[in-house]
Amino acid sequence: QVQLVESGGGLVQPGGSLRLSCAASGSIFSIYAMGWYRQAPGKQRELVAAITSDGSSAYADSVKGRFTISRDNAKNTVYLQMNSLKPEDTAVYYCNADLRTIATTIEGYWGQGTQVTVSS
Repeated sequence: QVQLVESGGGLVQPGGSLRLSCAASGSIFSIYAMGWYRQAPGKQRELVAAITSDGSSAYADSVKGRFTISRDNAKNTVYLQMNSLKPEDTAVYYCNADLRTIATTIEGYWGQGTQVTVSS
């Protein structure tokens, strides 16, 4: 079985920072792209940032220049450094990973989500 466990969410004031982490564990053979999505109340889930296994990254326009995605392949972990947070960044943030287990082809896996609330 594969698990993606997120941590680092919470309540922060506008202009503040948070760092999210997502660790993948289980019978993992190889991890390809990893990413962060978010879903605000009443809205569709949207891609925030993604990173390939060789470190190439992409960002939603709304977070460019404020958020940074990175990964530690040795730890099967992806991070999202969020700076200059705005109230509109409030959402549940989900980790996603495209990976192969020992027994399967490439599949997408999701974490359980972590709440980020930006409010004064």
